[in-house]
Amino acid sequence: MASPDAPVSPSPNPPDGHKHLPRWLRETAYGFLILLSIAVGASVGVLFVYSSELPEVRALEDFKPDTVTELYADDGQLIGSFALQRRILVSYDQIPAILRDALIATEDQHFESHWGVDVPRVFQAAWRNVVSRRITQGASTLTMQLAGTLFLNRSDRSLRRKIQETLLSIQIERYYTKRQILTMYCNQIYLGHGNYGFEAASEFYFGKKLKELTLPEAALLVGVVRGPIYSPLLHPDRALARRNLVISRLEAAGKLDEKAVAGAQKLPLGLHVQYPRNDFAPYFVEDLRKYLEHSYGTEAVHEHGLRVYTTLNVEMQRAANRALKDGLHAYTRRHGWKVKLVNILAENLGTLEKYQSDDWRRTIDKGDYVTALVTEAGDAFATLRIGPYRATLTPADMAWTGQKHPSKLLKPGDLAIVHVKEISGTTARVDLEEKPTAQAAFLAIENSTGEIKAMIGGYSFEESKFNRATQATRQVGSSFKPYLYATAIEEGHDPFETIVDLPVTFQSGGQDYSPHNYDGKFEGRITLRRALAGSRNVPAVKLAAEVGIPNVIEMAKRFGVTSPLQPYLPLVLGAAEITLLEHTSSFTVFPNDGIRVEPHLIRRVTAYDGAVLEEARPKVYDVLKPEVARTMTAMLEEVVQFGTATRAKELKRPAAGKTGTTSDFTDAWFMGFTPSLTAGVWVGNDDPSVPLGNKETGAKAALPIWLEFMKEVYDDKPVEEFANVVPLEKLAPTHLVQVDTPDSAPTEDAEEHGIREKKTAAPKVEPSKPPSPTSSGQPPAGASPRP
Repeated sequence: MASPDAPVSPSPNPPDGHKHLPRWLRETAYGFLILLSIAVGASVGVLFVYSSELPEVRALEDFKPDTVTELYADDGQLIGSFALQRRILVSYDQIPAILRDALIATEDQHFESHWGVDVPRVFQAAWRNVVSRRITQGASTLTMQLAGTLFLNRSDRSLRRKIQETLLSIQIERYYTKRQILTMYCNQIYLGHGNYGFEAASEFYFGKKLKELTLPEAALLVGVVRGPIYSPLLHPDRALARRNLVISRLEAAGKLDEKAVAGAQKLPLGLHVQYPRNDFAPYFVEDLRKYLEHSYGTEAVHEHGLRVYTTLNVEMQRAANRALKDGLHAYTRRHGWKVKLVNILAENLGTLEKYQSDDWRRTIDKGDYVTALVTEAGDAFATLRIGPYRATLTPADMAWTGQKHPSKLLKPGDLAIVHVKEISGTTARVDLEEKPTAQAAFLAIENSTGEIKAMIGGYSFEESKFNRATQATRQVGSSFKPYLYATAIEEGHDPFETIVDLPVTFQSGGQDYSPHNYDGKFEGRITLRRALAGSRNVPAVKLAAEVGIPNVIEMAKRFGVTSPLQPYLPLVLGAAEITLLEHTSSFTVFPNDGIRVEPHLIRRVTAYDGAVLEEARPKVYDVLKPEVARTMTAMLEEVVQFGTATRAKELKRPAAGKTGTTSDFTDAWFMGFTPSLTAGVWVGNDDPSVPLGNKETGAKAALPIWLEFMKEVYDDKPVEEFANVVPLEKLAPTHLVQVDTPDSAPTEDAEEHGIREKKTAAPKVEPSKPPSPTSSGQPPAGASPRP
C-alpha cells in the first residue's frame, strides 16, 4: 500500500493539445472564451431587447403617410391645398431616372446590392472618423434613412437608435423590393420649407412636376437631402456647391459624360419658388376648409389627402380679383391722399438693400397692386424697388394726389402701394396708389347650376379673414325692390300700370312716414316699369302698401332670404339687412325662369385612392312662375337701358340688374345678371356708421366693379339672349298709357339713383303735370291709373 506522503507522479499520457501550451496561455484562452461568451450573450440580449421595441415592418403595407388635400377648380387646375406635411405621393415610374441615379450615386452607391447595411462603407466611415478624431462621415444607407424617418427620431444620435435603425433596415430589405424601398424614400424624405418627398419639393422650388425636372434641378433636390444647411433659399452658395458635387458623383458613377457635367455645373440654381399659399381665392378656400373640417374632421382634411373638386372658375376669379381691387382703388383716388406710410428705416424693419416684402414672394404681373420700397425721393421723381424690379415714379404717375413733387409725399424707406402698368425686363412702370380704407365683397353664381364661380370677402385676406360675402349682413338699399315688384307682378299687376309719384304720408309702426325720392323731386304719374328703372322711392312704398308688406316678406323668403325682415314699409327701400350670398343667389331666379338652385362650392370630394365621398346634389326651389320671372327680367333690363345702371350698357350684350344705396351712403350695391351668370357687389366700410362719402352710390361705387368683371369674362364669348323674354320696349306700342314722365326719359343723374331716402334732405315738391299719351294702342285689361 502506498504511503499517503509519497509524491504523485504526473500522468504518463497528457492530452496532445496541451503538451506544449504554457499554463498561463491556457488560462488566458479560457478567460477570453468566457468573456466572448458573455459579450455574445449580452449582444444577443441587447439585440433582443432593442428588436422587441421595434415596430412591425410589415405594417408599411398599410402605412399611409400624411398627404396634401388638394383643391381643384372646375377645369381641373389646382387652386389650393391643406396639409400639416406638404407631401404628394408618386409611383416608382413617376420618378425620373436622372433623379434616381443622382440619389443612389450620392447617398448610397451600393443600394442595389446591399441587404440594408453597407458593411464596407461602415468600416470606411469608421476609419475616417478615427483618423480625423471626429465624426466626419456617416454610413447610413437609403434603407437606414428610410427606417429612421418612418419609425425613429433621427435627431437622436445615440448608439441605441443606430442599432434599432440597422435592425429595421434589415427587416425592410427582407420584406420589400428595391423599387418599393426607393419609392417610399422618395415620398418620405424631408426636403426643407415644409416639403416632404421629391414631388412636393419639385413643385415648391421649381414650380413644375417631378417628371419635368432637368439634370441640374434634380441634382439640387438630391443635395438638399443632407439637410437644411443646403437649402437653396437660405444658403444658395452652399446649395450650388452641393448640387455640383452631386453632378460630379453622377459622372463618377458613369451616368454622365464630361461635356454634360461641364454644361450642367455652369448653370445657375434656376429657382422658381412657389410658396404653398391659398391666396388666389383665399375666402373661397377658407369657406371650403370650414365645411370640410366640419364634414370629415380636421385629421382627414390635413393628413389624409382628400381630392376636392370645386365649382370655382379660375378665369372668373382672376377677373373678380382684378375688378374689385381696381374699384376700391378708384374709390380711394376720388377721395384724395390721406395715408401715412410705414417707413422701414424708422421702424427698424430692414435696410434699403436687403428688405423683402411678402408681396415679392409671389409672381408680380401687369395690373397687380403691390408694395414698393422707396429708395430715393426728389422733386422730379422717386426711385422704387419692387422685388426684382426697379421703377421711377414721376409727377404724372401720382397726379391724383394733387402733389407735383414726389418728395412731398415720399421719403427713402417708405413702403408705398403701386399699380403695375407695364413690366419690361427688370424695369416696371407704375402709378402711385393708396391702400383703401373701404371694403368690398363680390360673388358670382352660375344661374342654371347654383355653382359659385368666384368669391371675394374683402380687400385683403391676410389682414381680415372675415368673409363679407357670406358673413356680413348689410342694408341693401333699393336693390331690395325687385322682391316687391315680383310680388306685385305675381298678384296680377302689370309693368305698364301707372302710379303717382307725389308726396304721401303713411302710418308705419305707429308713426307718420313720408317717403322721399333721392333727387328730392317727383315725376307725377309714371308706369311701374319707370318706377323700378328709375328707382323711385315714393311709388315703391305706395305699391308695398297695396300688395302688403307681409306678402313682400314672404316673397323674399321664397327667394332664399333668411335674414330677419321687419314688417314696416321702409323695408322695401332697403332697410333689410341681407348677406351678399343670399342676395346674389336670389337674383339668379329671374334669368333662370323662376327656379333657384341652392348655391354651393363643391362638385365632388374623393379620398386619396379615388373613392367618392361626396357629390353635389343641390336643392332646387320653384320660386316664381316662368312668366313672372320673364316679366321681371324685362323690367330689370330697363334699369340698364334707361335707369340707374345705364353704365352697364357698355357691356354691349343683354344684361339686367338693380342698384342699391343706403342712407348717408354707408352701403353701395349692384346686383346684375346675364342669361348665364349672376354677380353681386357690395362696397362699404366695416363700421356701418361710417359713410363712403357724398354721392358714393351703388351705380358709382359698386357697378364699375361688376362691369369690369363682366367685360373680362365675356370678352371672347358669343352674345347670349334672355330666353323667352320680350323687351318691354317692344310691347310698349301695344299699350296706351297716359303718364307725366315717359318711360325712357333720362333719369336725374343716373349714377346717383338707387338710394334709399335721405331723412335729412327736404324733398322738393313739384306739381303734377297734365297727363299726356306716350304710346298708342289700348291699355291691357284691368290696367288703370293708380293713385
